[in-house]
Amino acid sequence: MVVVVALVVVVVGSVVFHMVSPWWWTPIASNWAYIDTTLVITFWITGVVFAAVVLFMAYCVWKFRHQPGRVATFDPENRRLEIWLTAVTALGVAAMLAPGLVVWKQFVTVPDEATDVEVFAQQWSWGFRLPGEDGRLGTSDARLVSADNPLGINPHDRFGQDDVIVASGDLHLPVGKPVKMVLRSIDVLHNFYVPEFRAKMDMVPGMVTYFWFTPTRTGEFEILCAELCGVGHGYMRGYVLIDEETDYQAWLQEQSTFAEQYAGRGVRAASVSP
Repeated sequence: MVVVVALVVVVVGSVVFHMVSPWWWTPIASNWAYIDTTLVITFWITGVVFAAVVLFMAYCVWKFRHQPGRVATFDPENRRLEIWLTAVTALGVAAMLAPGLVVWKQFVTVPDEATDVEVFAQQWSWGFRLPGEDGRLGTSDARLVSADNPLGINPHDRFGQDDVIVASGDLHLPVGKPVKMVLRSIDVLHNFYVPEFRAKMDMVPGMVTYFWFTPTRTGEFEILCAELCGVGHGYMRGYVLIDEETDYQAWLQEQSTFAEQYAGRGVRAASVSP
């Protein structure tokens, strides 16, 4: 009976913890309500299965507990039960996968008006690049990365000369405007993760990954690396600040462009004229 009570307490405690958890309703800083909805659907499906399995175990422990004169039976196969369990499992998996496919399409279908913002990851820091007055980012190449050009920007690309470089510091974004986060890694696997944005994506060396979101409230939000990337993984953190338009423009004017930062350091700059 102790085992039965313990199993029931586990189920009841899990349900209560889920309902009253102080970490559940975190601040929402973007338009990813559908991601939360998908998580809720997954929690309900897995939660019901978890509760049903554990309570069934408790029932079996109580129902088939040892009693004098009771003899165990051996039933190695039950075709009806196997078919029933297979069908229910397939239905549950499909119910969890279907919303995820819809969400993924929304996650990577970038609106035309979104602004490209590059995130550059390396052990164990973040760097950022924003488009300048021309509204577009210049090209980059990992082979161009150096102490004088830490983001590997192509110095011969005229569109990169006015790119705003934040090699070390916090990222600022304007509220209410969609942004496409272009993700690059120079060394190992990293993962750009801002929990409040419901934004998370692997950064694979040699590849460019991306997602988009629209900040919907101002504030300061922590950037985490969600992929084990070495001994300094836990310290690879940063901040993204969502500003009102006037504050964002004021911050932007204080930043240096690629040409301003690196033209005098031996990095050959291309002409900025069309």
